[in-house]
Amino acid sequence: MIWDEKHECMPREQLKELQLKRLKSVVRRVYKNVPYFRKKVDALGLKPADIQSLEDLQKLPFITKHELRETYPFGLFATPMKEVVRIHSSSGTTGKPVVAGYTRADLNLWAELMARTLTAGGTTAEDIVQNAYGYGLFTGGLGIHYGAEKIGATVVPISGGNTARQLLIMEDFGVTVLTCTPSYSLQIAEVAEEKGLDMRKLKLRVGFFGAEPWSDEMRKEIEERLHVRAMDLYGLTEVIGPGVAAECEHRCGLHIYEDHFIPEIIDPDTGKVKPDGQTGELVLTCTTKQAFPVIRFRTRDIAKLEYGKCECGRTFARMNRVTGRTDDMLIIRGVNVFPSQIEAVLVGIEEAEPHYQLIVRKDGPMDTLEVQVEVDQQLFSDEIKRLEQVERKIAHEIASMLGIHAKITLVEPKTIERSMGKAKRVIDLRKEG
Repeated sequence: MIWDEKHECMPREQLKELQLKRLKSVVRRVYKNVPYFRKKVDALGLKPADIQSLEDLQKLPFITKHELRETYPFGLFATPMKEVVRIHSSSGTTGKPVVAGYTRADLNLWAELMARTLTAGGTTAEDIVQNAYGYGLFTGGLGIHYGAEKIGATVVPISGGNTARQLLIMEDFGVTVLTCTPSYSLQIAEVAEEKGLDMRKLKLRVGFFGAEPWSDEMRKEIEERLHVRAMDLYGLTEVIGPGVAAECEHRCGLHIYEDHFIPEIIDPDTGKVKPDGQTGELVLTCTTKQAFPVIRFRTRDIAKLEYGKCECGRTFARMNRVTGRTDDMLIIRGVNVFPSQIEAVLVGIEEAEPHYQLIVRKDGPMDTLEVQVEVDQQLFSDEIKRLEQVERKIAHEIASMLGIHAKITLVEPKTIERSMGKAKRVIDLRKEG
């Protein structure tokens, strides 16, 4: 299904012409209106007129999350505050939050992009969408909300939490589309199983899950337990919120909406752009946003891009599903470890539940990794020998995949804290030691 055939299926050369035109415009505007950006560009001896091709984008400086916090709250806004009609922000759990502003045109654009996202996954005006993303300063809830309304779907703005009520409404209202984080979808499945609710009897048919990395194995788990087709979507507060990229029905990568965002893949250590098809850090440039258009924003997300027309007809670049972030990556005894890699192992082990936490500590000069994972109550009540067998099995599978030894701790159901939003997978105690 295509929402905007003119742009989503635009011939590649025509798309590049549009990108360049919009890139030149946004660089001129941000240079004129954002002193912080102008100072950085001047320091490199550049002027907006130097941007004459898409390759010239590489001449411009990066912007990082640290700099967004450094210019808190409105230092990178490119329009006067009287034109800003909405403000969102990140949680700010690791420092000052990132603040994003939106003009009226920005909000209309956001709704348009989310309409594309939901349509690509099969949502129509006939659907009832239960939106269990958090509302408020977090971009997830309202981004999904206005996109679904633009399509003409019926929206249930339930937000996160109160899982028993989520299921009641899902059943009573005949909900067909669920939107939430992947970890929360499994919590919904868990409560449904506790209540003896057969999800196959509900009308739910598709779910849109994002806001945290998740594996193909978790996708299978969600689909089996909720009986939905699980679709991936991608976005981030710094760029616009959800609505940067999304899967189509063929699920062969997430289409980046390149008429509004220019993607690059760089080497996270050198900052150099990598050749097509190679994995690296995703960098995004906003070309049409008014209030808060970031240029060459380092997302810290690990991805790779694939070009070429998709079976669905879209010509946009496709990114693989984000499996981790450079700032979430753990280095354990010289080995790079992403939480999604551990997750992929655990979901494939029958005795393990998909709720886990990684604890990293220092033992003298060595880093140690403990994997806490829930098992069902019946197994936990079993004899110690059986538990030890499962622990050895998990440890062996992790060692086979990652080449590191991890301590495995099996815990009772509901021991690991549940989250209504993004799951907290890693507790790094090395700095405390």
